[in-house]
Amino acid sequence: MAVTKILSRRGRLDKAIRYVLNGYKTNEQILTARFNCEPGWELKQMLDTKREYGKTDGVQYYHIIQSFKPGEVAPEQALEIAKAFVEEYLPGYEVVIGTHVDKAHIHSHILFNSVNAETGRKYDNTIKNYYSQIRRISDRLCRERGLSVITLGERTNGKSVSYAEWLRQSRGQPTFRSMLEADLRQCIEAANDLGHFFMLMEHQGYEIKHGRRLGLRLRGEERFRYPGRKNPLFTEAGIEAAIQGNLESIMAGKKPAFVHRSRFEPYKRPLKYSGILALYVHYLYILGKVEKRAAPPRLTPQLKKEVMRFERYKEQFAFLEAKNITNQAELSKLKTANEAKLAELLKYRTLLNIMKKRRQPLYKALADLAVYAPARDLYLQGQSGLDNEYEQYIQAEALIGKCSKTPVQLTAEKAAIYKAVADINKIQKTIEVIENRKMEKTREMEVR
Repeated sequence: MAVTKILSRRGRLDKAIRYVLNGYKTNEQILTARFNCEPGWELKQMLDTKREYGKTDGVQYYHIIQSFKPGEVAPEQALEIAKAFVEEYLPGYEVVIGTHVDKAHIHSHILFNSVNAETGRKYDNTIKNYYSQIRRISDRLCRERGLSVITLGERTNGKSVSYAEWLRQSRGQPTFRSMLEADLRQCIEAANDLGHFFMLMEHQGYEIKHGRRLGLRLRGEERFRYPGRKNPLFTEAGIEAAIQGNLESIMAGKKPAFVHRSRFEPYKRPLKYSGILALYVHYLYILGKVEKRAAPPRLTPQLKKEVMRFERYKEQFAFLEAKNITNQAELSKLKTANEAKLAELLKYRTLLNIMKKRRQPLYKALADLAVYAPARDLYLQGQSGLDNEYEQYIQAEALIGKCSKTPVQLTAEKAAIYKAVADINKIQKTIEVIENRKMEKTREMEVR
């Protein structure tokens, strides 16, 4: 099974070539090959090509990596696959190949000049090229040699997974993404509302980042993860819908978590008939059984602008009809009411945030108790290396003990505040959308 990826680089060619041809990694350069360049002269020939066509700036080279499952392929076969790939996909390019055997998984590095030596054109690196050419050719070469390939079911929502994640999955090891999704599902099933869900995730050891996307970061990690990018179930809208009892329908595909844009599909040329099938269709056309296929009419820029304006008008009309607004005065009155409501909500949210900030040490202590409870149990059983975790658990327990409220009461208070803040954020977003629509309508009325 070959996992492929392509990297574009602007750095030094000499270092990259030395890395690909490293004798320690390539069995004393036995597992190497070159196309359109001579051994020892690879760097000079690539640079000469760039100078000849006046394309010395920008991306200097591209680096394709083919990684195979441990134990599935021999080094010589991996090199053969890389050669076949280069012959088919990179004609005219100066290429250096090195199959590395210094790790458990055998992998081939294919480095090629960004400028074609025959045509002088620079390589066009796009997502479409990767899936329709690089990935397709590599998978076909693997199938022809009896090797496995990654199928659509081994992706996440149609998107390819990284090699590190695929390697962990193939070994049966958990990945950070799978552990995060498992924690999300567990908290969704246990939560009563969105605020309670956020509290449960904090008690699992996650930091939460609110914004355009819901971000989650486990303690000790540097970056936030955004699971909603891969699965709409894990957006705030999807989580709220799942908590309300729609999890089973969403998982079965009967009901979407929310309406989202469809995936980009590249343009496909219409099917062109040939041979006996073309003759058959021709006779059907003569007999009047089929009509000549007509191309869809092209929209002029002016017509596109009018269509967009019509869609906006339709949305505004639906809004005005729903609110029963018939004149400018009623629209202004609704705007004033919404602004007053928004100001009141923001003021209430500020008070909640102040209360939350004052109680934050206690709320953090509650999360520490839940996070470090397993470490406390292991420490008491004699497990070494858990001194810091045990100390933090003891500190959190002492802080909770000084509070006049019980942990159950603190938990209920924390969940209520988190729920109130989440509800206010949701209402605020709704009002802001309405305000944007009204502003557009007001501007158009003023223009007219």
